Amino acid sequence: MMRRDSCPLDCKVYVGDLGTNGNKTELERSFSYYGPLRNVWVARNPPGFAFVEFEDPRDAADAVRELDGRTLCGVRVRVELSSGERRKRYRGPPPPWTRRPRYDEYRYRSPPRRRYSS
Repeated sequence: MMRRDSCPLDCKVYVGDLGTNGNKTELERSFSYYGPLRNVWVARNPPGFAFVEFEDPRDAADAVRELDGRTLCGVRVRVELSSGERRKRYRGPPPPWTRRPRYDEYRYRSPPRRRYSS
C-alpha cells in the first residue's frame, strides 16, 4: 500500500539550509518556473528544510541544477534530489554516566593504591 504523499524519488527535491524563514509561497513561485508542482512542504519543527515535488523528473533535475546555491527566502539554500533516507536527529552527546571507557583508558590505568591505616 502506497502512502498518500509518496512520489517517485526522482521527482522529489530537498531544499536545505532555509533557516527559520522558509516561505511556502516563495518556494512555489521559484520552483514552478521549472515545471508543474505536485506539492511543497516546509518543515516547521525543526525548521530549516523543505521538500518540493514535481510532476516530471526532468523538471526536478533542472531545478536542482539551476537553484542549488541560489538565494531563496533570504538565505543561500542547498537544493538536491531527495535520497529517500530518513536522517537521525542529532540529540547531542550521551550523558557521561552512560559513556564506556575507551580501550586506552583500561590499558593505561594504574593499579589501585593501597591505603595503610595508621
